[in-house]
Amino acid sequence: MSIIPSDQGQNRPELQKAIEEIVESGFLGVQLRVNDEQGEWVGSAGARELGQSGKPLTNGHFRIGSSTKNFVATLVLLLVAEGRIGLDAPVDDYLPEFGLDRRITVRMLLQHTSGIFNHTGELYEDGTIVLGVPWQGKEWVDNRFKTYLPEELVRLSLSKPARFAPGTGWSYANTNYVLARLVIEKVTGRTFAEELQRLILGPLRMTGTVAPGASPEIPEPHNHSYYRYEDAGQERTVDVTRHNPSWVSAGGDMISTTQDLHTYFSALMAGRLLPAELLTEMRTPEATVGYGLGVFAQDTGPGGGTVFHHNGATMGSVALMYSTPDGSKTLTAGLTCVDDADLSMAPAFHKAQQRLVNEVFCGGQADPGQSTT
Repeated sequence: MSIIPSDQGQNRPELQKAIEEIVESGFLGVQLRVNDEQGEWVGSAGARELGQSGKPLTNGHFRIGSSTKNFVATLVLLLVAEGRIGLDAPVDDYLPEFGLDRRITVRMLLQHTSGIFNHTGELYEDGTIVLGVPWQGKEWVDNRFKTYLPEELVRLSLSKPARFAPGTGWSYANTNYVLARLVIEKVTGRTFAEELQRLILGPLRMTGTVAPGASPEIPEPHNHSYYRYEDAGQERTVDVTRHNPSWVSAGGDMISTTQDLHTYFSALMAGRLLPAELLTEMRTPEATVGYGLGVFAQDTGPGGGTVFHHNGATMGSVALMYSTPDGSKTLTAGLTCVDDADLSMAPAFHKAQQRLVNEVFCGGQADPGQSTT
């Protein structure tokens, strides 16, 4: 495919216009990569750093938040293909130390149907909020280099009542993926990062993707992310590009680039990573929100058809990762912003998703349904 540099945005003016409008909606910077029948287009808009005029990189490293979950799910399924994990086996068989309800299966972890309390907190239907590990405001900022062990996060979750009996509901919980990663490490005897390299990054020659564990570092080059919070009645803004992501762990700690996300997701959707029957399992959605095993299925409406995705947002950094079912058309993007405890960028984030999906998959004609991270 031919690569059209970002300074030639006039070749796809509708894409350049879309990302410029996303910046106008409140984002600091956007880097976008589109691969489709017209070739590959990369572009950026906004600023690389707050208060600076330099444009964002078009292939800089960024934290991908919950897009991490799709990598974890793919690794689990690759180990299912190797006969090392049973998709419908009790998680307790692999991790007996937690005393998990034996009705909870590996599949339920990947599909968020286990009922396990989310270690980053829960919002209940009646409006009740039950806090988990701190991830907002001054408390998070002051402790942003603290290390949490995955086992610590799981035990926090298990100290709270389950949301529902295993397999009887759907509730998005980062802890499901912390457990899934622990299963990977238990059955292989290797770290998640090592298995990621063996089964995905190495075979696909992905060099910009990192599973950082408890390291606060992010590879150069990168754009910058920020967080706004209150301290003694004063509003402060701090650069949080570097922080220890172990508070979210496998729920959203990975780092990547738009190029690597394209390489990975197009290969996954085209059937080059998983056996056909396991890719079908991954893409079969439950009825509540259309979540398969680590992936969302979204009907984009007339002209667009179904797209698969798993987006993510974490501390001033957003990832978009979309593909058609055959992997031939992808949209991957990294957005940076000034985040805050009120998640005030959330509406702009949802509009940005819709705008880009509309432009890339629906020819700017349809109004795609709201997407979820």
